[in-house]
Amino acid sequence: MAKPFYRLQRFLRRTQLLFFFLGVAYIMAGSVLLLQRHGLVVSQRGTSSYFPLPSLPSPPRSLEAPALRTSYGIMSARLNGKGVGYQSGLSEGNAGPQWLTSRNQEIRYLRRRWFHSLMSEQEASRVEKVLPKRKIQHKGTYIGCFLDDAKDRALKGMVFYDFRKMTSTLCQDTCMESGYQFAGLEYGTECYCGNRITSARMKEEECNLDCKGEKGAICGGVSRLSVYKVEEVLPGQRRYRNVRYRGCFKNPDKTTAASLAHAVQPNLTSQWCIETCMDQEFPLALVRKPDCFCGYATPRFTLHEPVKEELCAVENSSLPNQSSHHLFLQVYQTPVQDSRCTEKKFLPEKSSSLVALSSFPGAGNTWVRHLIELATGYYTGSYYFDGTLYNRGFKGEKDYWKSGRTICVKTHESSQRDIEMYDSAILLIRNPYRSLMAEFNRKCAGHLGYASDQHWKSKEWPEFVGSYASWWASHVLDWLRYGKTLLVVHYEELQEALVPTLRSITSFLNTSVSEESLLCAECNKDGHFKRSGARHPIFDPFTPDMKRLIDGYISTVDQALRASNHSGLPQEYLPR
Repeated sequence: MAKPFYRLQRFLRRTQLLFFFLGVAYIMAGSVLLLQRHGLVVSQRGTSSYFPLPSLPSPPRSLEAPALRTSYGIMSARLNGKGVGYQSGLSEGNAGPQWLTSRNQEIRYLRRRWFHSLMSEQEASRVEKVLPKRKIQHKGTYIGCFLDDAKDRALKGMVFYDFRKMTSTLCQDTCMESGYQFAGLEYGTECYCGNRITSARMKEEECNLDCKGEKGAICGGVSRLSVYKVEEVLPGQRRYRNVRYRGCFKNPDKTTAASLAHAVQPNLTSQWCIETCMDQEFPLALVRKPDCFCGYATPRFTLHEPVKEELCAVENSSLPNQSSHHLFLQVYQTPVQDSRCTEKKFLPEKSSSLVALSSFPGAGNTWVRHLIELATGYYTGSYYFDGTLYNRGFKGEKDYWKSGRTICVKTHESSQRDIEMYDSAILLIRNPYRSLMAEFNRKCAGHLGYASDQHWKSKEWPEFVGSYASWWASHVLDWLRYGKTLLVVHYEELQEALVPTLRSITSFLNTSVSEESLLCAECNKDGHFKRSGARHPIFDPFTPDMKRLIDGYISTVDQALRASNHSGLPQEYLPR
């Protein structure tokens, strides 16, 4: 019995193994037939397709498929002239693994069509030499791709940055409001404005970078500028960001000392003169009927000594006037940016000393950094990293604060250890009432926003004042105590006398700065990082108890400054 049983057991084992292999072979054969049939149907979908492709928008036939970004790099897929990379069918001589080729092509095409519905194109096809994708509608007229050299800009007007939200519309609107006819975008993040294009036209495929805030729209390339002509607006209907009347001034000994352009108009108006100077990219318009002059502030014409308005009123009246003999000018500042101080860079050599730009939050540190960068041409750094500031052009924000490549470093720290890390410091002080309000606005609504009345009435505001008011005082006292070499700068004095105060700052930074650079910084002092207007809550947010607390701190800081041989706080700090 044992021997027959052993034979039966061995037979069953062999049969089980045989059935297993037969089953695997059957499944593989069925899969091969199914996939081969599916590939044939797809390749012949023009006649009869049992498996229709997903109803996604097909890519433009003249354009290549989008580049797919992966963690391994960039995979760029291309379509042929028919828009599909399939073979027309299977040849009889290649009946072996042809189903695999067809299947892979189908999968790749499905991927292409899917990602085309989600992503924008990156570059033009090298085979067909087609133009970059420009299907997005823009407000202005696209002019072309132009060379842009850092030493010789294609558009020599205003420049601003947004490393996160730059779009062609944002650039065009800013340029139009600032009085420029052309807007150019570069590197996907930089916007340049001007009224004349001074460089050569390049191949369109060299402008191949997407705008950071508008995928699918082209924003220039590496040293390449995508230039748009902004929307045409009738002269009387133009809206500008900030035309500012500077006052009435005595005509310099030589008008050419202030002006570089001159026009005569019998029925001259200030509006006509302003627009004429804007078209020629000058920041100042000087009116003396019937003459219009355009130019810059210079050491011989600083705009620091205005005269009575009556003198300009007589000068520009329609009545004949022989006594004045054309001695006075009405001066307007146009929205055009003074281009003499717009280029910035890191220090060419690593600095051996570390200089702090220290302030309490809300004291105007960002504004002072903007002025220092304009006057010196060098970036300022930061102990922190503020993405919002970096996105708006403060490139030193991303640099390591001890790198020595920036001219000074922003900080709000005030511990002994933090203070002693710096060789010297500019200590910026602002009225605590205004500093507290500015910092509360920033906390509630960001760098450019305002806190609502609900915020001011909430319990968060008294708690904020209770903790931050003492910090305002301790910040100054600690820097006076532990700082090695200090330059004390009062925010209010910088506002009133910008050029002399900024001159003392640049001298403290051991940087040689021309008088033209200081005047240029004064002309461009507002920049693009300032809250619009002077919006305040409709009621006084400071209670009597808050005022007593803050006034006590003001007296303490004032005494400490005088005891350290520094000038005391400005008189406007007290009383309130």
